[in-house]
Amino acid sequence: MNQDMSIISLVLQASFVVQIVMAGLLTVSLISWTVIFGKLVGLKRVRGLNEGFEREFWSGRSLTELQQAATSSKTTAPMERIFASGMREFLKLREKRLDGGAQLDGARRAMRASFQRELDVIESNLSFLGSVASVSPYVGLFGTVWGIMHAFVGLANLQQVSLATVAPGIAEALVATAIGLFAAIPAVIAYNRFARDIDRIAIQLETFIEEFSNILQRNATQPAAR
Repeated sequence: MNQDMSIISLVLQASFVVQIVMAGLLTVSLISWTVIFGKLVGLKRVRGLNEGFEREFWSGRSLTELQQAATSSKTTAPMERIFASGMREFLKLREKRLDGGAQLDGARRAMRASFQRELDVIESNLSFLGSVASVSPYVGLFGTVWGIMHAFVGLANLQQVSLATVAPGIAEALVATAIGLFAAIPAVIAYNRFARDIDRIAIQLETFIEEFSNILQRNATQPAAR
């Protein structure tokens, strides 16, 4: 009896539709865990690169040296790429002898566009976790409802119904809900954690854009070097 009521036995004895639901949920759960571990590593790397560039930026090095380093380096931080885009646009407009306000506006627009691109990359796969967190319980519930319906249809042909005959079918159906929760709960926790981390990164990047814009504003009032 214990062997028949084991999780593996219940899955194998479930109806075909419920088995498909379980297989889909397990596949989604596996992909979700892959995304979660990848996101943990990726966000940690982004934070480390941003902090490293920020230290370099405020270390006293010239803007020209920082731009050359950003251009030549193969591994750059999102903050560094935002800096490079703003600096590149600023220098282009300065060569055209535009006024300081136009130089600053162009640099800010370039940095904002770069910021949005970087944020899109950082937020990649976050919507997938949100979908898994919101949809998986309902998919599991669908499997449970279908399994219970299938169990009661099978019991209709029996003259005597007892708990021993009803329990296996209902247990098989409830496994689908359990698997749905197994897929959804880690996705919910990870989604909330990553959303909070990404908000902090976004605030850090926006703060850098404002601080760098102030530096460019001071440089925009100076004559361009010949």
